[in-house]
Amino acid sequence: MKTAVISGITGQDGSYLAELLLEKGYRVVGLVRRSSTENFSRIEHLRDRLELEQADLLDQYSLIDIVARAQPDEVYNLAAMSFVPTSWTQPVLTAEFDAVGVVRMLEAIRLADKNIRFYQASSSEMFGKVQEVPQKESTPFYPRSPYGVAKVYGHYITLNYRESYDLYACSGILFNHESPRRGKEFVTRKVTDHVAQIKLGLCDELRLGNLDARRDWGFAGDYVRAMWMMLQQEKPDDYVIATGTQHTVGDLVEVAFAHVGLDWRQYVRQDPSLIRPAEVETLLGDASHARDTLGWEPEVSFEELVQEMVDSDLAAHRSKLPS
Repeated sequence: MKTAVISGITGQDGSYLAELLLEKGYRVVGLVRRSSTENFSRIEHLRDRLELEQADLLDQYSLIDIVARAQPDEVYNLAAMSFVPTSWTQPVLTAEFDAVGVVRMLEAIRLADKNIRFYQASSSEMFGKVQEVPQKESTPFYPRSPYGVAKVYGHYITLNYRESYDLYACSGILFNHESPRRGKEFVTRKVTDHVAQIKLGLCDELRLGNLDARRDWGFAGDYVRAMWMMLQQEKPDDYVIATGTQHTVGDLVEVAFAHVGLDWRQYVRQDPSLIRPAEVETLLGDASHARDTLGWEPEVSFEELVQEMVDSDLAAHRSKLPS
């Protein structure tokens, strides 16, 4: 039985990855931050099959301790301050988690057992003001947010430890990936949740920023499969994970409202205050390296993803209505 440690196990990606690894017979150890209010909703259905340990990317000793005790075969570093707009209001904290936190985890592995295989969650936000379309592993980075800048550091320090200490360390440059477990602060879930509320008469408008921003959106369950596949290869490498298909925020809105039989133009209001200080206008990934080397392909289409998210939000809101 292999053992995997997952930081960020209570998040969207962590919960899907935990499911996948349990299906493959892994012992799964999840790292959780100490908090007076715990939110394990995404992994509640798995709780009796997981080992949850308190640790923090801000605390070097806690990481060294858990890696030494768990003796994992694989470590997946998914914990991060992951909401891009917040990175402007909390840039120092973002750097501590998304940049320096990666070094702390790599140091824990280097000190405990250099045979551990490591996965770092890199991001398409590192491309920012894109230098070529589509973006691939060799595309230069030009981050446009404190989040993107911190992720670039995490990406390169992972590469540095791979080359300096001969660690098996991979980075997955994942483009936007969504699911019904996505936080409501993210635009995809904000849209599908508001569509559900509007359909049920619980609210009457949806306020959004830039409807013309273009993204390459995929399903989180497909993307965590790619994470696992990266760590099963003979040699470590970095991979772009994307669908290769692009949609605007406006497309997202149109598909979501059409799914419940509504005209989005009657409900959507543009709000200039929601536009980023430095906008990332377009992201489109080229995942040919992952396709050719890993044999990875996305399985869920953009339309299927949006419709599933709307259906999930409809069910959640209906369950709270008086019978």
